[in-house]
Amino acid sequence: MTRQAAGPFDVKRTAMESIDAGQGAAFGRMRLEKRFHGDLDATSVVEMLSAGDPASGSAGYVAIEHVAGTLHGRAGAFMLQHSGTMDRGAASLQVAVIPGSGTGALSGLAGTLAIAIGDDGAHTYAFDYAIGKG
Repeated sequence: MTRQAAGPFDVKRTAMESIDAGQGAAFGRMRLEKRFHGDLDATSVVEMLSAGDPASGSAGYVAIEHVAGTLHGRAGAFMLQHSGTMDRGAASLQVAVIPGSGTGALSGLAGTLAIAIGDDGAHTYAFDYAIGKG
């Protein structure tokens, strides 16, 4: 049975040293720390790599996120994989649970997470998930 968890979250960004990709290109690197509220009561750490030309409105990023806490009262941890692009300002983002990454009462977790950022900069999530056999 699929369920949905939703709520706000806070995020702290820390720019890291970029990585030389050769021939004048570089990978941007960032660490994010999040605090989820609502149905997902958890903290997370995110490691992100990005590339492109954000000034032109075009770029891409990939990230791995480790989330630990409770999901509708079930304690455990899991990993999320992010893949996002901006194409001349048009955003696309996919965030999915990495198969086999659930621990504790979240063993067997699968699902996708959507992120929204309001006009006021407030972040919210909607997490559609199911917990199967771990």
